[in-house]
Amino acid sequence: MRTSPTLRRKLISVAAASAALLTAASTASAVAAQETVSQGSAVPAAQTEAAPGIAAERLIVGYKSGAAEARSNPAAEADAAAKGEQSGEDVDFQRRLGTGAALVDLGDDLTKADVADVVARYRADPQVAYVVPDRLNKPKADPNDTEYTKQWDLFESTAGMNVPGAWTTSTGTGVTVAVIDTGYVAHTDLAANIVGGYDFIADTAVSVDGDGRDSNPADPGDYYAANECGSGIPASNSSWHGTHVAGTIAAVTNNNKGVAGIAYGAKISPVRVLGKCGGYDSDIIDAITWASGGAVSGVPANSNVAKVINMSLGGDGACTSATQSAITAAVNRGTTVVVAAGNENDNVANHSPGNCNNVISVAATNRTGAKASYSNYGSLVDISAPGGQTSTGTANGILSTLNSGTKTASTESYAYYQGTSMATPHIAGLVALVKSANSALTPAQIETAIKNNARALPGACSGGCGAGLADAARTVQAVSGSGGSTGGATFSNTTALAIPDNGSAVESSIAVSGRTGNAPAALQVGVDITHTYRGDLVIDLVAPDGTAYRLKAASSSDSADNVSTTYSVNASGETANGTWKLRVQDTAAQDTGKLNSWQLTF
Repeated sequence: MRTSPTLRRKLISVAAASAALLTAASTASAVAAQETVSQGSAVPAAQTEAAPGIAAERLIVGYKSGAAEARSNPAAEADAAAKGEQSGEDVDFQRRLGTGAALVDLGDDLTKADVADVVARYRADPQVAYVVPDRLNKPKADPNDTEYTKQWDLFESTAGMNVPGAWTTSTGTGVTVAVIDTGYVAHTDLAANIVGGYDFIADTAVSVDGDGRDSNPADPGDYYAANECGSGIPASNSSWHGTHVAGTIAAVTNNNKGVAGIAYGAKISPVRVLGKCGGYDSDIIDAITWASGGAVSGVPANSNVAKVINMSLGGDGACTSATQSAITAAVNRGTTVVVAAGNENDNVANHSPGNCNNVISVAATNRTGAKASYSNYGSLVDISAPGGQTSTGTANGILSTLNSGTKTASTESYAYYQGTSMATPHIAGLVALVKSANSALTPAQIETAIKNNARALPGACSGGCGAGLADAARTVQAVSGSGGSTGGATFSNTTALAIPDNGSAVESSIAVSGRTGNAPAALQVGVDITHTYRGDLVIDLVAPDGTAYRLKAASSSDSADNVSTTYSVNASGETANGTWKLRVQDTAAQDTGKLNSWQLTF
């Protein structure tokens, strides 16, 4: 507690009177300290911080055993006042610690340079044995969930997502995540975090539960017999897929059982769209709309509007205008949409909704941090997250909540799964942590923060795995103002440029200046192109030295309109300052386009 100026003056007067009784040695040390020139610039940064990047507000001062300040509180108080006068700061003695050291207060408005100046004064005093910042500590204990040690995807240093480091700042409180999937089968390790959802399956042959749309998103099981879902397709047991996904996001944590959820303070709204043999676009479109707070005819208004949507699902082909329209509307309502890139070991450009605009498209990595063998890839992938690889050992998959029933529900259980379906909830959980830490962020800002704070993929990825492996702690620190990067400087070109149909490449330039050193390992390249068949387009980023980085290749199967996305480029080998160019070429006839704008975020 800081004393008032009036009271402080009285205390200093008393201390000054007491100080007059001190030994000559103490007086000499005070004089010596007063005559010492400030050495603030020589004080290590760690000696000025309460936590990384945060200036200390208090110091712990240990005096040598013979010093009067080591025995007398008034003497320590007088010394603090003297050090404050020398440095021009308001330094107050607070109390004596159990070790005999003195705790002194510096206030809450000092810079690290100011703190360094005060520290230097103490260090120059021959009666001071040590002076250290009163550092801020945070809980580091692992959760007590009994299966937590098996969740390598959360904490392992090589390929884990560094989730525990984020929990000291955010657990997702106040955020609802809509899991658009197979629904929810009751599980005691999830129940406390489940809120109302909806069953959007209109076709009773798909729904299995005997009715159409209703407010009960319970998962009755999605098993099917051989050939029931198409000729040659073998039988399959019920997957309880939505429950597995939900557990990764928000399993109840520190309940001394089961697994830990990434955003265990968040709530899950189960939204059922997948049943026997899959689910239709029409149901998924309505689910996206309703989950994000939009109106759907015949369906009651959503009382648990989600700020995050997880879609661990997909199909072949381009992102249709119908699906894109629903996604864009959801994002415009402030909901971040996270989708699986797909499991075909193919370019995500060929698979929807992973190839849609305005989504965070997620590729999967294995326990070594390389692209999982099954994961899709490509320039439309935004980020990678642990998806597991059970072919190298069951425990190398992703452990989460499940049910033991092969057809209908039986007893609750836990199981290892693999897939981009498992990677996607890692990012949805991270989005919930970020949104809880900073509720003002837009979906675009959240995506940028996740990309900018990713770390380089520990293993190999051929074809493009986005900005790298997501890092939960660094991202949450960035958006909460305690570290990381929220975006840096942005340079843009908003001059529209026509793209000739089946013609020569065109280039648009951005002059970057005022930066130091090289460009980042996750340089963000935002591109806004209007085009009636984007598969025709080849897009390259050209560095100031002429090196070209392929952002998008042509694809005859990508028939969707427009390119409106952000690419991440490892440009760490390039000097940041200079003229950067975006090169765009239309490689096939009959479709036209225009580069509306593009930008670089360092």
